[in-house]
Amino acid sequence: MNFRLLVIDDEKNIREGLAESLCSDGYEVICAENGDAGWELFCKGDVDLVITDLKMPGVSGEELMRRILAASPGFPVIILTGHGTIEAAVAAMREGAWDFMSKPVDLDHLSLKVKRALENRELFFQHRRMEEELDRKRQFKSIIGNARNMREVFDMMKKAAPTKASILITGESGVGKELVADAIHELSPRKNFPLIKVHCAALSSTLLESELFGHEKGAFTGALSRRKGRFELASGGTLFLDEIGEIDQNIQIKLLRVLQERNFERVGGEQTVETDVRIIAATNKDLKAEIEKGSFREDLYFRLNVVNINVPPLRERKDDIPVLITSFLRDIAQENGKSIEGIHEKARSRLYAYDWPGNIRELRNCIESAVVMCQSKQITVDDLPPVFRNAEDDGWINIRLGASMAECEEKIIRETLSHFKGNKSKTAETLDIGRKTLLRKLADYDLPETEDE
Repeated sequence: MNFRLLVIDDEKNIREGLAESLCSDGYEVICAENGDAGWELFCKGDVDLVITDLKMPGVSGEELMRRILAASPGFPVIILTGHGTIEAAVAAMREGAWDFMSKPVDLDHLSLKVKRALENRELFFQHRRMEEELDRKRQFKSIIGNARNMREVFDMMKKAAPTKASILITGESGVGKELVADAIHELSPRKNFPLIKVHCAALSSTLLESELFGHEKGAFTGALSRRKGRFELASGGTLFLDEIGEIDQNIQIKLLRVLQERNFERVGGEQTVETDVRIIAATNKDLKAEIEKGSFREDLYFRLNVVNINVPPLRERKDDIPVLITSFLRDIAQENGKSIEGIHEKARSRLYAYDWPGNIRELRNCIESAVVMCQSKQITVDDLPPVFRNAEDDGWINIRLGASMAECEEKIIRETLSHFKGNKSKTAETLDIGRKTLLRKLADYDLPETEDE
């Protein structure tokens, strides 16, 4: 790695001498003649280590160090100190400086300190990245994903969770909207209070009204006693309303009132009940389209949609398929008492190429079916559901991480030739190489001769 160092000293001869020596060690060096200029260069980024004089006109080395460490904790700063300022340099180290050196500078000694500081810097930031990743996994332990669009979802969840704002989670069926709601509640200050869930699509409007708001004794046939609704049971915590797009206009009006006024009456009752509930709603419907059709209230939509978190479908985050497969395979095999070591490459290719209209739920069901059918240590295409067994090879090629370019090239050529059943002309055309080049490479790979179809 080519590290970039920033040298700051108000004495031209010193900074140029240091720069020349450090350049000879293979570093890229930029210089500044005072603390103000040094801070400006640091703020532009792309600096890996700072060497600064302690006493300078304007912004001193001490002040500059404090600014740098405030902006980037753990950043390596080496202090240069003249005679009579050793005590100040030691104080700077207590505040976070990596090391200090007395002038005149021993260049060999400086070279060693810089090398060690940069090694320490890499270890520090590697450790911090690992801590951040572990923290993320602890926070979102039920949600598997590292694709870019999922990282954006995680970021929104972390920002929204500590607030009181209502959240609307959107996305297709099977993407894991309920898991997102679980994680938001767990990250929120309400985590020690109840998370109550209501699946709105599973209940008739009459039953849903009673579920949400409760009822008084005798409110309707079968109401033999007073019953608290989910708004009361969730007080202090979170109420998750799944499939919110399915509720009728009557319930929508009552729900809007609760969101606006934070109170309601039980079915058949007159007493006003106060509630402190954070609402998270979810839907696979396009609520804006439902508003246009007149089936969903616009004012309720705006009350629910203070923060919108859209969970991407699996086809838009295919980078996560390998880790999802690994997780599901491990858990399901253990649940079923089977020892399955992995999935055959061709089976993986078909799983990667599929568009997964049922999203993660469908993928998990697929792996569960394959585990049940598998009679060996490895899941093959024959163990997969019919939609995968009957699919043609679809042009996906899996390449081992860390494979050399030569290995990648050979695998691509072999797989493409196999896909076209040995037809060299189609293979060469698909790979955009000449037929003679293909034949030479096939000879290098010692492939058996095949005839074009």
